[in-house]
Amino acid sequence: MLAKRIVPCLDIKDGKTVKGINFVNFRDAGDPVELGAQYSREGADELVYLDITASHEGRKTFTELVKKVAANINIPFTVGGGINELKDVDRLLSAGADKVSINSAALRNPKLIEEIAKNFGSQVCVVAIDANFEMGDWICYLNGGRIPTEKHLFLWAAEVESLGAGEILFTSMTHDGVKDGYANEALAMLADNLHIPVIASGGAGKMEHFRDTFAQGKADAALAASVFHFGEISIGALKQYLHEEGINVRL
Repeated sequence: MLAKRIVPCLDIKDGKTVKGINFVNFRDAGDPVELGAQYSREGADELVYLDITASHEGRKTFTELVKKVAANINIPFTVGGGINELKDVDRLLSAGADKVSINSAALRNPKLIEEIAKNFGSQVCVVAIDANFEMGDWICYLNGGRIPTEKHLFLWAAEVESLGAGEILFTSMTHDGVKDGYANEALAMLADNLHIPVIASGGAGKMEHFRDTFAQGKADAALAASVFHFGEISIGALKQYLHEEGINVRL
């Protein structure tokens, strides 16, 4: 059985790491390169860097930051935000990223998933899905949670897998930053219906939440931000706790 992964996520805005609640009300969390290096030392399995305003502002993810991160960490990292075409992917991989995450671009042009998988391999293509639970259903959103779409979480996830995505990063907007736990029911349904790894995102507040998303939500990886950025949970202590709880993690 593959080890479960702990993945700190660094949301980047104006060159700084920030963290919000329900996708708004952001506060500064520090230098993205220094934080990434610290998490790498502490035993994180992977990192995710998301340029959270790139799609909304129509910018490209800043390549220079990716180069600095690659020079300072020794674990895999994924970069997302403002990726709309193959040359964006090529630029970021050349700068040192291991994978790219696409969200808005995938919703607008699903064939992009296919093109990335064909040109760079499925393992490079992470499709991020931001969904909000409303009126009894999970609705997918564009542009960092700003624009609702006609897509529904489970149908879109199945389509994404069929197009060649290597992983799905599911963020529950309902749970984001609230620290009440992950959307484990929805995660378990995704895990049961897909053959590719699912990364849980949105809702980590204490160590038990990580345990529950692995045990109940059947997630392959758990992504979190503020609990790591603001020193509420240390990665080393978290992994030790999970190991003691019978969760297979790399110590």
